[in-house]
Amino acid sequence: MKFQGVLFFPVTPFAADGSLDEDRLALHIESGVAAGAGGVFVACGTGEFHALTAEEIERATRVAVAVTAGRVPVLAAAGGPVPAARDQAARIGRAGADGILLLPPYLVSAPQQGLVRYVEEVTDATDLPVVFYQRGTARLTEDTAAVIAALPRVVGLKDGVGDIELMHRVVRAVRAVPGGDRFAFFNGLPTAEMTAPAYRGVGVGLYSSAVFAFAPEIALAFHRALEENAETVVQTLLDEFYAPFVRLRDEVPGYAVSLVKAGVTIRGLDVGGVRAPLLDPTPEHVARLAKLIDHGLEAVTA
Repeated sequence: MKFQGVLFFPVTPFAADGSLDEDRLALHIESGVAAGAGGVFVACGTGEFHALTAEEIERATRVAVAVTAGRVPVLAAAGGPVPAARDQAARIGRAGADGILLLPPYLVSAPQQGLVRYVEEVTDATDLPVVFYQRGTARLTEDTAAVIAALPRVVGLKDGVGDIELMHRVVRAVRAVPGGDRFAFFNGLPTAEMTAPAYRGVGVGLYSSAVFAFAPEIALAFHRALEENAETVVQTLLDEFYAPFVRLRDEVPGYAVSLVKAGVTIRGLDVGGVRAPLLDPTPEHVARLAKLIDHGLEAVTA
């Protein structure tokens, strides 16, 4: 797989009865691919992986594969307890995905060799390429990252920790091993555009964009400006849209997902609410988000 451009993490639409809405998921993914997504990561963090059954992950993956029709890579998430992650990985493979985003083991803290063992045991259950997502209790040293990067099916590392100095050491350690120049690194922090310039400075140019799910015009304009070193545009969009969005996002835990889903509905595709334990944004917050989206679109036009 070759990743490029803005990486699209679609939300997972739910019908009025709370079930997975495959038709609206298809519309959502098609809209994102048509807008210029460089890859589709379905049923991942923004897609409420934590609230989906293994069967729903498989169904969502099948929808993404059918809709993209080979135009961009499709990855889906697996994670948690090893037996569950292995089952999810097998289902994702059967659904025809191009790869897997492997989330950390559930809650428990583990020694570095235990994290290596976790990745080994899950990747043994699939032939697909795997991107490992380090966050929470799965925090790798540079030596462990190099070991995991050398595993047969591991092709990338997504960082959700946010320690730039550590990430710099990880990148240098992986690049130093044979084949390390082909390894992919991703900035996986919430609203990753806020830290994208800093990550680029340590050799991590790829990032996940939740904003792309509801405002691809803004996400693409920011990415283009970043690639072209258009510093004025980058700073304008950070000041005028991304920083205010983050301030709103941080007012309520879980809004990193809930606001994105509300944004998709604001832009014209009703994707339903979020599943517990998350909460939907209040009417006041939805109104603030709508104004912020309008302002961001105006900034892009200007």
